[in-house]
Amino acid sequence: MTPQETTGRAAVERARHVVIKIGSSTLAADQAVYHRLARAAERLRAERRTLVIVSSGAIALGTKKLGFRSRPKEMAKLQAAAAAGQSLLMRAYEEAFEVVRIPVAQVLLTHSDLADRTRANNARAALGALLESGAVPVLNENDSVAVDEIKFGDNDQLASLVVPLVDADLLVLLSDVEGLLDAEGARVPVVERVADVLGLVRTSAPAVGTGGMASKLEAARRATLAGASAVIADARDADALEGVLAGRDIGTLFLPAHERLGARRHWIAFTLRPRGELVLDRGASEAVRTKGKSVLAVGVLGVRGDFNVGDAVRLVDPDGVELGRGLSRCSAVEACRLAGKKSERQSAVLVHRDDLVSGEV
Repeated sequence: MTPQETTGRAAVERARHVVIKIGSSTLAADQAVYHRLARAAERLRAERRTLVIVSSGAIALGTKKLGFRSRPKEMAKLQAAAAAGQSLLMRAYEEAFEVVRIPVAQVLLTHSDLADRTRANNARAALGALLESGAVPVLNENDSVAVDEIKFGDNDQLASLVVPLVDADLLVLLSDVEGLLDAEGARVPVVERVADVLGLVRTSAPAVGTGGMASKLEAARRATLAGASAVIADARDADALEGVLAGRDIGTLFLPAHERLGARRHWIAFTLRPRGELVLDRGASEAVRTKGKSVLAVGVLGVRGDFNVGDAVRLVDPDGVELGRGLSRCSAVEACRLAGKKSERQSAVLVHRDDLVSGEV
């Protein structure tokens, strides 16, 4: 290993709070994965380290339970499969973790649970209490009621949002690949910046799950911006998870970003869904891009969307390139009235720099 990777793998081995995400295709193909996760939890607990599992699989199990020939396309049937399969999923975890005498706890979340700051803090407190009690939370999207999450979300992204929620310093994405592969098909051992390897992604439609390598790279990027290491590894390898946690050269390691985002800025950048856009002139665009300055009304060329005070908005330059995201200090109607204007004293602040994230989104 290179000195850079040696240092990074050592940090993985020392990680105190671990999030592991496991995909539907992996769980569907190998029931032994549940027991490998249980043994990993046993090892982590012996080392006074905590574990949170983000698990797909409910829809796949429910599809079989309800007798559907394949994963449904109709929303109502997807929701039915999720409802029918979630109990089977948790039963599998219960049985595997009973062997190592570690309790598991089901936690179902929707995007709105994390987008609302109060509810997100409540989720943080509940997860903290579970971890303090020695339990392993098993998280999944609440697909039986969350329409948008079934259509557009996946658990790779949920896992990346959980990282700052539980102050994790390691995210392990287990899949049916050995890691990120280069142009020759060889495993990439370490990545410093996700942007440098996006060209290596090969797109394909998964038969069981909804994620793919592009989704895992984005999850790794978000986790590293939160200050965590991330590893993509092959869940089919019986020794892979143990090796990752021991700091061995397994899978692809993504190093933490040099400048991490605090939990609140991470929430603004990646959890909130923008309700509109502020189009900035060249001067304001440069101020946001290079200095992270507040957005003043005088520098706004246009307003798009329908948003209210406190909603997230995209900040774009005159060419439509996204510069960042922030929380609006006024409604869309008020922003339209103020755009391009300057009072006798100073221009109104539409997005304050304390509520703004530039560059990383």
